[in-house]
Amino acid sequence: MSRMIETGTVKQALSAHAAIGLLAGALLYIVSLTGTVAVFYEELQRIEQVHAPEMSSIDRVAVQRGVEAVLASEAGKPRTTHLYVHLPTEGLPRTTITTDTQAVHLDRTGAIAGPEEIAWSDFLVQLHYTLNLPALVGITVVGILGVLMLALSFSGVIALPRIFRDAFRLRARNSNGVGLADWHNRLSVWTLPFSLAIALTGAMIGMATITAYAIASNSYGGDVEAVYATVFGGEGKPDAAPAPVPNVAAALEYMARAYPEVAVTYATLHNPMTKGQHVQIVGDHERRLIFGEYYDFDAFGRFHKTAGLADGQIGQQAAASAYKLHFGSFGGLPVKLAYFLLGAALTAICATGTYIWLGKRRRRGMQEHALHAFWNGVVAGTPAALTITFLARILFGNAMAFSAIFWLALAAIMASALLFSAWQPSHDS
Repeated sequence: MSRMIETGTVKQALSAHAAIGLLAGALLYIVSLTGTVAVFYEELQRIEQVHAPEMSSIDRVAVQRGVEAVLASEAGKPRTTHLYVHLPTEGLPRTTITTDTQAVHLDRTGAIAGPEEIAWSDFLVQLHYTLNLPALVGITVVGILGVLMLALSFSGVIALPRIFRDAFRLRARNSNGVGLADWHNRLSVWTLPFSLAIALTGAMIGMATITAYAIASNSYGGDVEAVYATVFGGEGKPDAAPAPVPNVAAALEYMARAYPEVAVTYATLHNPMTKGQHVQIVGDHERRLIFGEYYDFDAFGRFHKTAGLADGQIGQQAAASAYKLHFGSFGGLPVKLAYFLLGAALTAICATGTYIWLGKRRRRGMQEHALHAFWNGVVAGTPAALTITFLARILFGNAMAFSAIFWLALAAIMASALLFSAWQPSHDS
């Protein structure tokens, strides 16, 4: 009797172990799929709100007019701590101002044209970044998944020494999962450099947050902003006394004169309309992977310094290069298409790898219909749930609870797969 109890306990532990592994695989699949779609984040914004005013450039005086109009519209509200001006780029030719409480489009004269309504696109990116979990928890989990992907890439190469020699060898038959394993291995080889780059940069972005908190706790008295300031520059000393709107136009004029080769993408106002305010311009450098350099100005538009992301310490430049490399936001549409195809292959690798693992367990006598049904639900349900959220956006508008819709739809599809799996054996008999 004790042996039977012990055997049952071991089987339950093994099933729990398999379920945990399957959950990690499911999260990795979701992150891979959403990252693949999010490559077209800018294009999705334009599809989501097709009538927003677009322009190839905007005059600096118009930008100043827009900043003043937005700040005036927030009179009587709690003062915003930051104001971001997205300037027109090739990928997203729109001018948008975002504060702590609103986001609006500007027309080419600087007048407010209406609210920005891209909630679905933002939901997609947040799903990829944090799995819709609280920010610190979610980005840490996704960072750990990046480390896991990195480990799987290396271990797969080590475990299969013939993997490069057989890079273009495919066995069409599917007996005992051979064909599926071949496709999994070949796709893994063909996409290996991409997979390593995505996994490494994803781990860097995700784990950087928890690393910053740890460093802040040990060396900066818990001040996380002080840790980030060593890489991206500091916020400046706050002073809440009232002050006029800062001169963003002067800062933009200086950039055009002193750095004509730099494409300005953002203007950020820190603590606007206070004596502690300052202006920060983000400039994109051609043929560089850094997301941009920070150019700091005072409230009068007088240039002070750069953060050093373009020419500072190697660590600074590496940190600033992770974002473009991870999302493929360099090189225009051809690079985005390449990232989409490679991301689709990586997503297929995640799906087939788990099917291969489940197949091996089945061949060892572990008939786990529920786990197979769970994985079928994940693989089919994730793209279906994303499609449902997008249809909800098109049919019912920007204010839908897309996170809730996605997870409820995915849960319903997975539950249906589990019920079908439980019903099928008895039905067949």
